[in-house]
Amino acid sequence: MTNRIPFLAFSLVCVILAGVLVVATPASAQSLQDKIDQGLRKRSITIPPPQPDDPKAKEQKQFIEGLRKRSIVVEPREPVAPAEREKLAVIAKERPAIDLQIFFDYDSAELGPKAQPTLIALGNVLSKPDFKGTVFLINGHTDARGSAEYNQQLSERRAAAVRRALIEQFKLAPDTLIAAGFGKEQLKVPGQPFAGENRRVEIVNTEQK
Repeated sequence: MTNRIPFLAFSLVCVILAGVLVVATPASAQSLQDKIDQGLRKRSITIPPPQPDDPKAKEQKQFIEGLRKRSIVVEPREPVAPAEREKLAVIAKERPAIDLQIFFDYDSAELGPKAQPTLIALGNVLSKPDFKGTVFLINGHTDARGSAEYNQQLSERRAAAVRRALIEQFKLAPDTLIAAGFGKEQLKVPGQPFAGENRRVEIVNTEQK
């Protein structure tokens, strides 16, 4: 009987700890994390994976490497140029990607409390050992309100804010995160240019797997 008491106490502690872990990782957050993980691993079945010896794949890899060299610091000095955005758009269509609704205040690139659950889920996924060294694009998109110049600058600032948060909060290597803004060039719902779905951050896995 005396031997069972410590065992029961130990079992109770395990149950309590298990309860704490459940509270610390809500089901909704876990499902979002799983969704991000799956999205960054799956490729569209309509697009064949690029082959290592494909000239286009080699050119894209060299292009990404060039952007990496400019991204070795937390705050890159120059944004992605228009011609470079066109190349990134092609890469994004051919690689595993996921659109995330990351909340920003109106006319702001500040990440408030509402943005944290999505950022934490994203950071947890990108921090996984099997993603170490993988280069990800962080593409900012806006809706169609306002001028093209205004939206371009806002999308760049928001993409940079997400990248900065991932570097600072999750200690991800700066040269594995390339931020770019697309303004209102690529509306997700063209028929509803002011819809909230257009305001998003697209995360793209650039690995050719």
